[in-house]
Amino acid sequence: MNIVILDGGSLNPGDLSWEPWNRLGKVTLYDYTESADVLTRACDADALVINKVQMTAEVIDKLPKLKYIGVLATGYNVVDIAAAQAHGVVVTNIPAYSTESVAQATFAHLLQVCNNVAHYVSVEKKQEWCRQRDFCYWDTPLIELKDKKMGIVGLGNIGMKVAQIALAFGMRVVAFTSKPQDKLPANVKAVSLDELLQQSDVVSLHCPLNESTCRMMNGKSLEKMKRNAILLNMSRGGLVDEDALAEALQNGRLYAYCADVLSEEPPRTTNPLLAVPNAYITPHLAWATKEARTRLMDIALSNMEAFVHNRRSGNEITSFSGGN
Repeated sequence: MNIVILDGGSLNPGDLSWEPWNRLGKVTLYDYTESADVLTRACDADALVINKVQMTAEVIDKLPKLKYIGVLATGYNVVDIAAAQAHGVVVTNIPAYSTESVAQATFAHLLQVCNNVAHYVSVEKKQEWCRQRDFCYWDTPLIELKDKKMGIVGLGNIGMKVAQIALAFGMRVVAFTSKPQDKLPANVKAVSLDELLQQSDVVSLHCPLNESTCRMMNGKSLEKMKRNAILLNMSRGGLVDEDALAEALQNGRLYAYCADVLSEEPPRTTNPLLAVPNAYITPHLAWATKEARTRLMDIALSNMEAFVHNRRSGNEITSFSGGN
């Protein structure tokens, strides 16, 4: 088995080990691969392991030896699934590896807006507190989450974990989800998207990016939100219309936007959200705790082992003709 890892650098910057993969075949590792180099590097591969490298129909068509594509992520939009299916290429992904880490990051963002911890640490370093008459000092609003309403768009693994944490903070939780009410936790109410936007103090996006969700948070939907609501996006940058969102923030329509993702990554310096003071953007790191990356590596290896031994892993996106 000739295994080529085309862009393993983001998963493993050096603190994990690829060594166990060597027992499955000959492994060639590249930290990053430019699109112009994909065919040259992948031409003899039986199996490819990718993260953000694009496996288009044109690329797949030019790789007749290819039998397997392992995506090092939950999303598999980097692969033309129809083309893979047509060529008999098995595609696997990594579901649910980052649930705890992304949910944690969601509340790290929310609590930063509510408590402004980084700001007050900076204030203390400048000895501003030392110059105060009173025992305490604050110069920004401080927000308590108890009894605030959180609207969660998408109740998959991460959305459900976010709901659990919100409930632990004493928040009221509503959700826009395909799950019926009787499949939801007792304290989570299913509502329409319009109801969610109109009612929620905090809206948190945890849905996939597809044709129906692309730019779902646009000028029209942002207008439906409560004035001074907080919008969180730990899912995909393309879920929001960034120009409309920047305008809403600048006009005081929303209190804050917190995101770990943008529509283009890395972003252009001209991205309108980067210049807005109440847009809090982190560089797509919510998934990247060592614990989550270790789980990702373990599942990816398990997927590959299952393919090599002609059995299912349960994470196949395309049909699988091997054994059970």
